[in-house]
Amino acid sequence: MAMTTTGKMMPPAMQRLIKGGDRSMTTVSDDNMLMKQVVGTHVPDGREVDVELLLHLVEDILKRTNLDADTVAAVGSPAQTENMEDKTNQASYSDVLDALSYIIDRVSCELNMKALNGGDAHATTLSIFKLLTPFSWDAKLVLTLASFANNYGEFWLLAQIYSSNQLAKSMAILKQLPMIMEHSGALKSLFDALDSLIQAMLKVTRCVVDLTELPSAYISSEVPALSAARDQVPTAVYWTIRSAVACASQITSLTSHGLEYITSTTEQWELSTLAHKLMNIYEHLREQITICSQHIEEKRLVEAYQTLLKLIETIHIDNMKILKALIYPKDDIQPLVEGTTKKRVSIEVLRRRNVLLLISGLDISQEELSILEQIHSESKLHATRQEMHQYELVWIPVVDRSVQWTDPTQKHFEALKSTMPWYTVNHPSLIHKAVIRLIKEKWHFRNKPILVVLDPQGRVVCPNAIHMMWIWGSNAFPFTTLREEALWKEETWRLELLVDGIDQTILNWIKEGKYIFLYGGDDIEWIRKFTVAARLVASAARIPLEMVYVGKSGKREQLRRVIETINLEKLSYTWQDLTMVWYFWTRLESMFFSKIQLGKTDEYDPVMQQIKRLLSFDKTGGWAVLGRGSSIMVSGHGTTVLPALLEYDAWKVHVATKGYDVALKEHHDKIQDVTHPCCRFEFQSTTGRIPESMRCPECKRLMEKLTTFVCCHDEVVPSIYE
Repeated sequence: MAMTTTGKMMPPAMQRLIKGGDRSMTTVSDDNMLMKQVVGTHVPDGREVDVELLLHLVEDILKRTNLDADTVAAVGSPAQTENMEDKTNQASYSDVLDALSYIIDRVSCELNMKALNGGDAHATTLSIFKLLTPFSWDAKLVLTLASFANNYGEFWLLAQIYSSNQLAKSMAILKQLPMIMEHSGALKSLFDALDSLIQAMLKVTRCVVDLTELPSAYISSEVPALSAARDQVPTAVYWTIRSAVACASQITSLTSHGLEYITSTTEQWELSTLAHKLMNIYEHLREQITICSQHIEEKRLVEAYQTLLKLIETIHIDNMKILKALIYPKDDIQPLVEGTTKKRVSIEVLRRRNVLLLISGLDISQEELSILEQIHSESKLHATRQEMHQYELVWIPVVDRSVQWTDPTQKHFEALKSTMPWYTVNHPSLIHKAVIRLIKEKWHFRNKPILVVLDPQGRVVCPNAIHMMWIWGSNAFPFTTLREEALWKEETWRLELLVDGIDQTILNWIKEGKYIFLYGGDDIEWIRKFTVAARLVASAARIPLEMVYVGKSGKREQLRRVIETINLEKLSYTWQDLTMVWYFWTRLESMFFSKIQLGKTDEYDPVMQQIKRLLSFDKTGGWAVLGRGSSIMVSGHGTTVLPALLEYDAWKVHVATKGYDVALKEHHDKIQDVTHPCCRFEFQSTTGRIPESMRCPECKRLMEKLTTFVCCHDEVVPSIYE
């Protein structure tokens, strides 16, 4: 054995390093030959080992030896003696360790003896593989780490308590620990290198265990990522056990031969090289496991989705199975929050109720919430006592799981939830991905709120009642498709349909039989010309005329400026509250989508054609609708209505015999037959049911379908989460 300058024998581990390091690690180029040796020792006999349980214990031991520089420098002082609560359930390990303690001791002895005798690291590693021949790859890893943790844990246990325990102090002296701890500052780089390698060993071991536990029902070796990961397992196991041998050699040399033999940085270089190699293996394995996990997640999602579809198509005696599948299937928590008390409640509160699922993102607007709350309250008032107790509204928040959930997002969500007087899901994470897929694919949710109505048996009786709620409010109760169809059968194209529930002043004018112009657009010059011309013609025709500016969908700031100008110049009556303008256009769009949802897209449906015309007018300049009482007589674009008024002299002779409204209509229709203004519709990609094709309400030809990107720069919109 080699001698030091002081005449003492040099530890075998040190001899190997001075001779140029472990040749097998740095000079063996034929990895296939090395792996052939390793695989040759692998003859598993099917014995089962609770790998996860044992690994948890190993991780707990090695986690408590992970000390920073300040702690290492102070180890041994009374202040560092921890009185930790033992959280390990010893009974749960007894059966496992009874069967494995012998092999753990054998491997532990192998680690120690080879370090003391100066055995080659590769040979030591192979000898451990031979001891573990009948075990699976993951079991080989965990058993070796358990053996290493047994020795390494003892080292740090004595280091932490020897200053306060006499027995530990005596044992520590035998291992030269007091002297080692006195020079712990000089050994910091060695301890850091050991810790880095141990962490890499644990990461690789966790990958191998995770790979073994992948469910075969959802993934097979035909998946390239799984095949590639499994092919690397023998290499990963070999280099992890090899690293355990290196760590054990360092600790054994330190405690057996003392501090004076650690005179170079070669030890740290060996440990760092192994750590680098293990981290490369870990990154490759983790990448493949991530791909495998995504594959499994997709398979499970498909399975869960198909199960959900079958469940919805099945007849049930009540709605519990459906609601649990849609909201939260387990019984471990109460997933709902009651709207009034804000207390957590179970899904049982919805048993045998008609349930309205309000599905939206976190960007649901205050206008939508305020109108919904008003209609919800009116529905409760108008319903009989029995009916009132049969209906409940539940908010289902749908969020993009790929976007990080931040504290501002949580605060915004809590603020929304606090304003809702109905039941809410406690957190969006409770909603399964399969449910979100169902909501998007079967119920056509994009981003705008929808209201799915379920009967007491959990059957969908209306895929989206939000449209009829906007149109008819609480009169749409009980919000079923049958009720929606019945309401449309009773409906005609009249002024009340356009303004009902928005402004009582207009409803009063209708009752009084006044002539009423509803007009819109954001071209203030056209508005000035139109309102002046309308008043002059009304005065000349001696008819009572009222005009109401109903604005334009979107462009709130520009709309606000137009309203201010109209009021300042006293051009007409306006809605000061922009929520009323929003509600007007939302109701009009809802009429369109309600018809589509019911399959009433027939171009010969007169109500549908008028709805389409108004929606088209909104996209291109000014427009106006003239009504007398309930009846709507004229509906035209700004390029036809204004000229018709300016040409009053051409049709004034018919006012006395036919009436103002009929005379204006006839002249307007002549102009319209000549000009044929373009019709244009815009549907947001967040809209649920977008028609595949549409016919022009003017010429009845199929319209061209385009994709448009729009940025109006109307206003600076702050983040909704600020």
